[in-house]
Amino acid sequence: MNILSVRALLVRGMLAGLAAGVAALLVAHFLGEPRVDAAIALEEHAAGAHHDHGGGEEELVSRTMQATGGLATGVLVFGVAVGGVAAIAFCVALGRIGRHGPRATAAFVALGGLIALHVVPFLKYPANPPAVGDGDTIGRRTALFFLLVLLSVLLAVGAVILGRRLAPRLGNGDAAVTAGAAFLLAVTLAYVFLPSYNEVGPDFPGQLLWQFRLATLAVQATLWAVFGLVFGVLAERLLAPAAPPRPAATAAA
Repeated sequence: MNILSVRALLVRGMLAGLAAGVAALLVAHFLGEPRVDAAIALEEHAAGAHHDHGGGEEELVSRTMQATGGLATGVLVFGVAVGGVAAIAFCVALGRIGRHGPRATAAFVALGGLIALHVVPFLKYPANPPAVGDGDTIGRRTALFFLLVLLSVLLAVGAVILGRRLAPRLGNGDAAVTAGAAFLLAVTLAYVFLPSYNEVGPDFPGQLLWQFRLATLAVQATLWAVFGLVFGVLAERLLAPAAPPRPAATAAA
């Protein structure tokens, strides 16, 4: 693959990421934002006495701006960035994880990105809505979350390398199962040794908490699914363009 193809795939990846960001933005708006508003209402109700005595602080950014322009900017920029990084990963993976075409490779990259970058960290450190979490531990929790993201990516890459090396001896199917089991074992060990935080108060509704967390998972799943579908089509059109139609055979004289 030459540098022009890589550059073209990078551009297509960013465009696919933008399309995925639009889809994820819709999910975030209709599924996530109502839960955020509900959590904020609970937080404001719990702190009502403090606000009644004039202890409230003026918001630097209004809630309306956060839920519209701020949300759109964050999700779309994240989608474009994810698309560019995933396109580079696609260039590395194409032809190296089996004899798969561009669409299948894009699907594998999208699935791997969802698992490594979100599902694995999510199961250990799930997202919390407003009014949940201790402000004194937010720095440690954030650092541990990104540490687990880094570990997950490295372990996923290691699993792919292990699967490739085992494939000649075990076959593609058994090698994939073995590499997947090794990845799960390593992730489990990381879960055991990394500290856990349970800062959900007893008064916070459990249903709202899980609705919020499932909404964040749905946003990420939508982002990666749409990216895999759109980028797969764009990559296939670039790398395997359709053959020109054959001219109709002329009748024999």
